[in-house]
Amino acid sequence: MKRIVMVTGATSGIGEACARRFLQAGYRVIATGRNVGRLNALKDEFRADLLPLVFDVRDREIAEASVNALPAEWREIDILVNNAGLALGLEPEYQGDYVDWDTMIDTNIKGLLTMTRAVVPGMVERNRGHVINIGSVAGDAAYANGNVYCATKAAVKSITDGLRIDVAHTALRVTLLKPGLVETNFSNVRFHGDVCRADNVYKGITPLTGADIADAAIYAAQAPEHVQIAEMLILATHQANGSTIVRRDQE
Repeated sequence: MKRIVMVTGATSGIGEACARRFLQAGYRVIATGRNVGRLNALKDEFRADLLPLVFDVRDREIAEASVNALPAEWREIDILVNNAGLALGLEPEYQGDYVDWDTMIDTNIKGLLTMTRAVVPGMVERNRGHVINIGSVAGDAAYANGNVYCATKAAVKSITDGLRIDVAHTALRVTLLKPGLVETNFSNVRFHGDVCRADNVYKGITPLTGADIADAAIYAAQAPEHVQIAEMLILATHQANGSTIVRRDQE
């Protein structure tokens, strides 16, 4: 039987890249997200190996019901990729938007916890499984105007470390991937659709792609069973940390 992977936020960026990479490697994928059209397009492309689930990880009731209602042949999830997340705004903390804050906290922290709570008990019961959480270099240290987003990714690191401790008596593995500058729809979302401002984020540097992070995820998943890739920091060349980026016009 093919192993089953659940990827949250699978309709774009890192999530879509992870879904595609695991499918290409011979896994079956449960792809979750809010965009019905993109999920259906993935279903049309990969057919029987992909099961789309439409829900927002912020809606705990629907998220849990969706997992509990999985068809029998899809219930034994082997790998959970907690990818759903976003950044909104880039203002000083004292000028931040309450709605943006709530959305980031509810998605990046509470949504991840909801999916972990819904899926991991089955893994523990079966004594097999792997949780791959998508964090960020932003969780290592705050950068200017990144305040709440950085805090949510720092929380993801602590939550991931805590889960790894809590399942250490089992055969489960827990991995944290911490990408640096990745060119996806991330910046368009952060700047509420301001394309010019989003494009400037990647100006003068060759950023990572979603596929680069998907490669890291598949590497961790396919490591020998006695090997646990606990944490991986993935940066673009010319990026040293969350705030140190050398662009071509600075050389």
